[in-house]
Formats: sequence, C-alpha cells, structure tokens
Amino acid sequence: MIVKTFGSAIQGVDAITITIEVNVASQGNKLFIVGLPDNAVKESERRIESAINNLGYPMPRTRTVVNMAPADIRKAGAAYDLPIAVGMLGASGHVSATTFGDYLMMGELSLDGTLLPIKGALPMAIQARKEGFRGFIVPAQNAREAAMVSQLEVYGISHLADVLRFFDHPGSLPPESIDARDDFFSAQGAFDVDFSDVKGQHNIKRALEIAAAGGHNAILIGPPGAGKTMLAKRLPTILPPLTLQEALETTKIHSVAGKLPEHASLIARRPFRSPHHTISDTALVGGGSIPQPGEISLAHNGVLFLDELPEFKRKVLEVMRQPIEERRVTISRARTAIDFPAGFMLLASMNPCPCGYFNHPEKECTCAAGMVQKYLNKVSGPLLDRIDLHVEVTPVSFSSLSAPHKSEPSAYIRDRVIAARAVQAARFAASPGIYNNAQMNSQQLATVCVVSDACNTLLKNAINKLKLSARAYDRILKVSRTIADLAASETVEVAHMAEAIQYRSLDRAGWGN
Repeated sequence: MIVKTFGSAIQGVDAITITIEVNVASQGNKLFIVGLPDNAVKESERRIESAINNLGYPMPRTRTVVNMAPADIRKAGAAYDLPIAVGMLGASGHVSATTFGDYLMMGELSLDGTLLPIKGALPMAIQARKEGFRGFIVPAQNAREAAMVSQLEVYGISHLADVLRFFDHPGSLPPESIDARDDFFSAQGAFDVDFSDVKGQHNIKRALEIAAAGGHNAILIGPPGAGKTMLAKRLPTILPPLTLQEALETTKIHSVAGKLPEHASLIARRPFRSPHHTISDTALVGGGSIPQPGEISLAHNGVLFLDELPEFKRKVLEVMRQPIEERRVTISRARTAIDFPAGFMLLASMNPCPCGYFNHPEKECTCAAGMVQKYLNKVSGPLLDRIDLHVEVTPVSFSSLSAPHKSEPSAYIRDRVIAARAVQAARFAASPGIYNNAQMNSQQLATVCVVSDACNTLLKNAINKLKLSARAYDRILKVSRTIADLAASETVEVAHMAEAIQYRSLDRAGWGN
C-alpha cells in the first residue's frame, strides 16, 4: 500500500513542499529511504522504530520504501521523523490515511514518541498556506511561531500518539488560536536599556540620532571606557518600530537559523547583533555545506555592531562590502545559489590607536611613531567609504557623571527619527527599494541634495582645508540631507552642511599623525 504525507524543506529563508511516499510491500525485510537524504534522515529509522514500538504498534517488517520528492533536493535534519513515521503507520493500516493530504507535518521524534522542536516553522507555514494545505502539524514548542500565519490551521502537538489520534478522529484537537499581532504591538516598546541612562555624551547621541534617521552606517572612535559600547546598545531604542512585514522577514531568518526561543512568536524589536572579533567570514555572511544565514542576515532590519573593528580579520571585513551595498548576500554552491537578505545598519567602534589614548584629553598616547596610522590601516578604505558618520567619542567628565538629572529618553528621540523617516518615505515613494537617505544613488543625490552657493562654498573650503578625500563628498551630502529632515527643512542650509562635515574625522588628511 502506498501512502503520501507532506513535509517541507528550507532553501535560504523560504520553504518548498516535500512529498513523502511510503510503500509497504508484502515481502522483503528492509527499509529504504531514497530522495537524497542526509545522515540525520537516514538515522530516523532507529528513532521511528523506538517511538512506534513504545506506542504498542509493530514496526513494518516487510520491504518498505520511503521516497522523498523532489529527489534532486537534499533533505537534511531530523524534522522528517514525524511525516515518515505517520506515513509508515498509514501504509501499514494502523492509522487512517484519508486526510493525510490536507496537512503538512514536521517534527523530530524522541525514542518515546515525544515531538521535539524544529527550525524554520514560520517559512514552512507560509508555504503550506500558499499551496492550499488545510493545516500544519508541528511540535508544541513551534506552535506560536507557525500560528502567526493566517488562514491556516496550526496544531501544536507534544506526542506522536496525539498525532495518530488526530488522524483517526478528525476534530479531536482544536487548532492554535493565538493573536500574535497583539503580542507584537505590546512588546515593541519594551527595552531593557534607554538613552536616559547615558550621562553626558550629547554630541554622540546627536550623531546616533542622525544615523537612525537616515539609515546611515556609523563608526565610534574613542578611548577605552568612553561609553562606545553602551551607546551602541541603545541605538535600537531610537529606531522606528518594526512593521509587520519587517517583523515577518526578520522572524523567518531567525527561525531558519534556529535562533528563536521555544514558544516564540513574532520578533517585535529590531535585532542587535554583536559578533566577537574572532568570527569567521562564513559565520558573518552565511554559508556552510547546507547554507545557513550569517550574522549580517540575522541583523536584517536591525543593527550589526562590530566592536573593536580593527581586531576583525581583514578577510572578514572585506566580505561585507558587497552586502552593505546590495542589502543581500548570495551564497553559491555547485548545485544551487541562495540569497539571504542583509539590510542592516552597520555600527562599529574602535580605539584610535593600539594603546587607546590617541587624542585623549588627559592621558598621553604611548604608541610609537607611525603606530596610529598602521592601526587605522587595518580597516580598508573601501569599507570606510561605506560608513557615513565618523564620530569621535571622548570620556565623560565627573560633573556630567554626578549630575542628578536624567538625559533625554529614547522615546523622545525616536519620535523625531520617525518623523524624519516619514519625510524620506514620501520622498522615495516612487523609487522601489529606496527607503531612506543612506540608500540614495548618484542620480537621486543630484536631485534631492540641491544645495545653495553658500553651502557649496562651505563644502569646497572644508575639502580644501581639511584635505577631505573625494569619497567624503557624497557622504556629507547625504548626511546633511538627513540633518535637514530632522529639522523639518525643505532645503539643506549652511548649518546642516557644517554639522555633516564634522562627521568625517577619518577622512581628514593627517588624522592619526
């Protein structure tokens, strides 16, 4: 007897449906699993046998063939245990197979039949709805995640016995009824940190506000203990809240990577990823024999923070150049090429020199001649070219630290950022894929950033006197446009241009000498 069940395979951040055909013959005594399974799928025979026996059913002892189609797509992981086990029991006549075609099911089996959580439940549920399945059966730990998809019955089940009971007695289990949207909106403003906790550093907070308003990449340069990491961790608190579409994109990526906690629903806050400087290029951009998203994709719609930037391997930093520009990364293999989204804000920090005290207002730098420039050269010019704001951070004075009053809270700053982003959304409404000033191309820059003669003169003098590099020109124009948006100004004024010029520290000839 041939029975079909349906599972799902992850490719990139999307899913494709896998048809699992089980044929139990009347003779022979061996199990064959075909259709390009990996070792984890092949090992399912032992887990399934133990789970079935613990339920009191006999394992089929005749020739059994399990075919996983399409056969040219590699099947990986233990999540196929459930559809294979149910298919074998259906083909053996121990469970009714009449409604198997209405449901997609995935789950790893423990030896006693308990269902264990899986990766990628959300994209699987989206694909199940797209292909017209009535419902999706998943382990209970993944139920909230899958139930975010509307017009699809999601059943969170804890044990194989409950799955068999469900097919023998349709309607015996109610589908999950979770209002993920209410949870999503209520959790959007819940942050553990706030800019009101930061004493002093008003110029740094202003720079981060500009970066958030225009989607600009930024780098903080300053001595140890100046507050670079503390300020960076608070950047997500002033970014605009995630939209539902952005939240779905972000949750899909974290689901595929297995980064969602059990019983999680939509990710409500923008991601903040801070990998250690020993990270490999594959872990940063993604890859592996079965391509998985890397840190830049996990930071999609959020912030990627690289602390102590010069300590990262040169090769690791260079692989980011293309994803920063294209907002996606392509992982190519012999059999396939997979795209992962990578639309993140890059925020980096670094000491100005090996000892950390170059340009310190009180402590003297102990580095030898030429060491400062050598240290800065660890970060390539093309990567710095993609960073709009260079912000020098100085230590906070005692008077600021001991001040009794609190600083401006993140909520007030976020309101200004949202207003500036709304201006940019209207400006780029007719330009698909462009959402903020940092994403402007050369043609849009010439149209949007038309400046007065006074601004041109100021910019010309700055380039000549400060010996700014040519790559600073476009960046200054984009940042000045964002500053004007924050000020609700239709045109870029001299004050906006002057403020933007000061955020190009590392482009100044002689900086570090």
